Amino acid sequence: MRGKGTWIWGGIVVVVCVVIGLAAENAPHGQAPQRTDAAASSPATDAGASASTAPDPTTPAPRPPATHAPEPRPAAGTALALLKTLPVKGRAPKTGYARIQFGPAWADVDHNGCDTRNDILRRDLRHLTLRGSCVVLSGILNDPYTAVQIHFVRGVRTSTAVQIDHVVALSDAWQTGAQRLTAAQRELLGNDPLNLLAVDGPTNEAKGDGDAATWLPPNKAFRCRYVATQISVKAAYRLWVTAAEKAAMGRVLAACPAQPAYRDALVGTAGAIAPPVTVTPKATTPTQTTAPGSVSYANCAAVRAAGKAPLYRGQPGYSRRLDRDGDGIACE
Repeated sequence: MRGKGTWIWGGIVVVVCVVIGLAAENAPHGQAPQRTDAAASSPATDAGASASTAPDPTTPAPRPPATHAPEPRPAAGTALALLKTLPVKGRAPKTGYARIQFGPAWADVDHNGCDTRNDILRRDLRHLTLRGSCVVLSGILNDPYTAVQIHFVRGVRTSTAVQIDHVVALSDAWQTGAQRLTAAQRELLGNDPLNLLAVDGPTNEAKGDGDAATWLPPNKAFRCRYVATQISVKAAYRLWVTAAEKAAMGRVLAACPAQPAYRDALVGTAGAIAPPVTVTPKATTPTQTTAPGSVSYANCAAVRAAGKAPLYRGQPGYSRRLDRDGDGIACE
């Protein structure tokens, strides 16, 4: 009986081994047998893990970080290239500024025998009528600031229709480095043909002493040349620009990157003026408005020395004695 039971149990063991072997052979190639111990993950756990790691199809893929192309270098000789060389600073105080700081108005700095105002009128007007070789009596101006044609006639009530503008206003120049220049250098700046334009009088008065950040010519077609002139003048006289001024100039020149800078014929290439000296400006007492008869000058030399030339009829200091041709403009 005991031998028979032994054979029965031995047969059962053989059958179990055969079944296990057949199951292993039928499993997919490379697949490990499924674990049945407690360490195996439950279907619920696997589903949760898959749900937490699978990408959400509704979420857009992250964009790569934006890259900015380097700013192109301006071509040599352009106003943009010269602009990059100008120092950027804030405005200095206006303390001590007066027109006389830039020498007598319209001095003959080029020694051609004619004052600067008439030099510029002869340069910028067409169809001229002259008295002698200097004085412009009439002409036609194609105004660069407004693109309007103006018929100029010299006279008490008509001469101001065309005015000579300092492209870099003298007050602006004073606050951006000119107060450190010598008196002779400032006189050149005040009479430099590169910095002077014959323009429409009312438009010039509207400009005042504004820089490119606060005023640009209404004629947009002239703006590139206008800021290129300002940049060239400031470079020649070692003046600086404010941050807002530089940004405004850059915006204008972005539309005309090939706009050339200008060589200053009076002082030479950019930066030709000797390095400025350090000067502490003296405070001045504001002048009071005076009536025409309360100021007098011995002669036109005294008028020019005071920086008041030319004098127009009705202005303080004007007299017929100084206005030899009786046209209402003395010491021109």
